[in-house]
Amino acid sequence: MYTDKFEYHDYYLMDELLTDEHKLIRDSVRQWVKKEVSPIIEDYAQKAEFPVHLVKQLGEIGCFGPTIPTEYGGGGLDQISYGLMMMELERCDSGLRSTASVQGSLVMYPIYTYGSKEQRRKYLPKLASGEWLGCFGLTEPSHGSDPGSMITNIKDADDGKHVILNGAKMWISNAPFAQVAVVWAKNEAGKIQGIIVERGMEGFTTPTTHGKWSLRASATGELVFDNVKVPKENILPNVQGLKGPLGCLSSARYGIAWGALGAALDCYDTALRYSKERIQFGKPIGQFQLTQKKLAEMITEITKAQLLTWRLGVLKNEGRATPAQISMAKRNNVNMAIQIAREGRQILGGMGITGEYSMMRHSMNLESVITYEGTHDIHLLITGQDVTGLNAFK
Repeated sequence: MYTDKFEYHDYYLMDELLTDEHKLIRDSVRQWVKKEVSPIIEDYAQKAEFPVHLVKQLGEIGCFGPTIPTEYGGGGLDQISYGLMMMELERCDSGLRSTASVQGSLVMYPIYTYGSKEQRRKYLPKLASGEWLGCFGLTEPSHGSDPGSMITNIKDADDGKHVILNGAKMWISNAPFAQVAVVWAKNEAGKIQGIIVERGMEGFTTPTTHGKWSLRASATGELVFDNVKVPKENILPNVQGLKGPLGCLSSARYGIAWGALGAALDCYDTALRYSKERIQFGKPIGQFQLTQKKLAEMITEITKAQLLTWRLGVLKNEGRATPAQISMAKRNNVNMAIQIAREGRQILGGMGITGEYSMMRHSMNLESVITYEGTHDIHLLITGQDVTGLNAFK
């Protein structure tokens, strides 16, 4: 497969903006992906199976919570390092990046940011190592883009030491295999709180979602809570309201912006190589003007996205990146990647729909990525509100 021969396309010499450590981290993840994942990912996607054996390996190479401090098992790395890791994972498969992104940004991040020291010590090292897999419960069957209307709720138990959790979450990555779920629910005062739910708690089940045409190598499921008795010590103490889950989503959307860049780079690289080898009418199809137009537009959009994402990483390292800026990068880069996957598939012709190449798998995966963690349209409205000061959601 072309993934094994991948070259990094750096039209504007972006590598000069990276440190030696950044490049070492990127290349290390790339080599692991090439050796352990590229040879098997198509098989797992075709079978719609999750390569669960990769979870511990992802922990071993530091892809779970790389920005979490080392005292809790994280890598203590900067935001650009995290982004480069996500880029290399999604260059292989969006589902692979989703597994790492959920673990780091949606499970470890809220426990570290909003949790107690006891919660950090209990959960973070096991999540960082890959011993435990986690998931994030926000979206509900009737409430996706409007999480504030959630109906999942917690009520005080009679013993004063527990709460009773009821409700359901859906479209949850990692759910079928997760030992830990960070769940967002309304308390009796109507305030949204985060609570850590562990597998094995009575009344907590995680049915698998079947029949997906997208993210087929990723595990997706539901979280169902039927009078689940959860210790009050599992409530995240340092946040209430939508600020909690939205803060997690900003962290995850940042990773997605880098990840989508990886998918786009792989599609471009595949199309470019194919265009030089496929002979029609006595010459490589890359010599035809329309093919060159496609390739020129691809590398232009990739280069713009690289600059956008790198600058966002700098701002995030400085603590200055706004949620709206992150939103713009997520929307732009995923939309860019899905267009490149479609154009690249055309360059490959009929071969583009086969599992011999990654193009169609990327294209199908990106249909999910363009929807989850804020749909394309929702992100447009976030930018619209930011530039006008007028709220289209009310």
